[in-house]
Amino acid sequence: MERLTLLGLPLDPVDMEGALERIGAFLQGAKTHQVVTLNPEIAVRAQEDEALKRAVLEAELVTPDGVGILWAAKRLLGVALKERVTGVDLTLALFRRFPGLRVYLLGGKPGVAERAAREAERLGARVVGFHHGYFREEAPVVEAIRKAAPDLLLVGMGERQETFIHRHKPHLEARVAMGVGGTLDVLAGEARRPPLWAQRLGLEWLLRVGLDPKRWRRAPRLFRFAYLVLKEKR
Repeated sequence: MERLTLLGLPLDPVDMEGALERIGAFLQGAKTHQVVTLNPEIAVRAQEDEALKRAVLEAELVTPDGVGILWAAKRLLGVALKERVTGVDLTLALFRRFPGLRVYLLGGKPGVAERAAREAERLGARVVGFHHGYFREEAPVVEAIRKAAPDLLLVGMGERQETFIHRHKPHLEARVAMGVGGTLDVLAGEARRPPLWAQRLGLEWLLRVGLDPKRWRRAPRLFRFAYLVLKEKR
């Protein structure tokens, strides 16, 4: 299907299988392709953060991550998207689809990426490097990634991840670079995913926000997203 525009941002109406096919094609290319899993929080931040907006606009693949994105696409565009394609689900699906995929893990507290690397290898990936997300100097990290030249670069650095990838895209030597939020924490066993029933009902975000006080400050963005959608609908 043709790329959509939602709140001024691109959105590819892909399901998981479609995303895997697109990324499979990217893996055959030479340049770095950026994948953004678009959720309501990113959509809201991009309204005011020009660097983030540019990163999303120039991403080669933007998947619908979050029940809010599915709701907005239906309400504003009349498009019923089949399913969410989240960072953690897409990561796990890539490990299954492409055994031996050369992966670099970037993000998390010191020690998290290392533990996530062990789990990634258990799941079939070939880890070619990892680094925590608590660094100030970006150049040495970018150089380490460039030397490793991974097939897939997974960046779990919260609000920094999309702009980090976009800023250094010409120098990463990764075929695919994707912001994955808390996926490294999940792989490392630092964080547990909500129960399967919550994932199926699309309530994963609600449980995460409700059960983690550190996320409470982010909740207003969810209300802001709903406001922006309803305002545009009017």
